[in-house]
Amino acid sequence: MRTIRVETTAATILLTEAPEPKVRDRQTGEIAKDAVSGEALMTLGVVYIEDGESSLIKVTVPEGGVSEGLALGAPVSLPGLVARPWESVFNGQQRHGIAFRAAAVTPAAFPVGAEVAA
Repeated sequence: MRTIRVETTAATILLTEAPEPKVRDRQTGEIAKDAVSGEALMTLGVVYIEDGESSLIKVTVPEGGVSEGLALGAPVSLPGLVARPWESVFNGQQRHGIAFRAAAVTPAAFPVGAEVAA
C-alpha cells in the first residue's frame, strides 16, 4: 500500500493523548509489533494545526521512538510522519480511513510568534 510523506515544518503539533501500547487483538490483549523489527508499537493522540485548521489524529510510533519529557498539551515533533490510506470490511460494512505513523515523538517548541492562551 502506498505511503504519503507528511510535511510538518509549517505545522504546530500538540500532544493530546499520552503514548500507550497499541493493542492488536482486544480479546487477548496482544500488543501490536512492527512487522520488520518486531518492536512493540505505541499510539498517541495529537492535534495537527496548519494554516488556521486543526485535526485530531492518532499516530503510531515504535516504543523506542517515544522520548522522555513529553507533556500533554505541549508541542511535539513527529519525524518521518507518513499517512497510509486503508480499507477493510468489518461486520459486513466497508470501512476506510488514513493511518498515521512516525519514526518517533519528541518534545518540540512552539513556533516563533505563536500565541499561547494562558
